[in-house]
Formats: sequence, structure tokens, C-alpha cells
Amino acid sequence: MDKACLKVFRQKQYVLVAACDENVLGKTFREGKLKLEVDRKFYGEDLSTIEEAMAAIQKADIANLVGTRVVESAVKRGLVDRQAVITIAGIPHVQVVKI
Repeated sequence: MDKACLKVFRQKQYVLVAACDENVLGKTFREGKLKLEVDRKFYGEDLSTIEEAMAAIQKADIANLVGTRVVESAVKRGLVDRQAVITIAGIPHVQVVKI
């Protein structure tokens, strides 16, 4: 079963969810001037299922997602617009802010 690293931050009335595929945690990706650092402190090291990550993202005001499985799952569930996804060195990344 696919796993994701998941961390939930609560600041006043806002909830930020950081989620990434397990296999990209701790890595840095570069493409041109772009740099994507999948930091263990930010994304956390707690593993969850993809389903648990999607449930947390649904409740989030802000989401920061990295990796093929996490991003694709969010797109398929309508949580993320595919046009908002960028890739850095072939790794999908998207940030979502709900208004």
C-alpha cells in the first residue's frame, strides 16, 4: 500500500497540510533556477496512507504537496487543479490555498 509523509500545522483558525510521497522525503530537486527541498522538518516523518492524506487535505486551508502519488491522488479527487501542478526535475509539486 502506498504511503505518504504527512504533517498538519494549525495556526489560529487556519490548517496547513504538508504531504509528500515517502520516496521523495529528504531529497532536493533542481531544475534551472528552481529548487524543491522536501525537508523532513516541514513534511514530517509520520507515515499515513494516501487516503488519510487526502482526508487531511480536504480539511486544509492550505496544502503543500510533492510527489507523483500524492499529487495525482489529489487531482483525481478534485482537490487540486491539474493546471496548477508544476514539475521540478520530473517531480510534481503543487500548493493550494482555499479562499
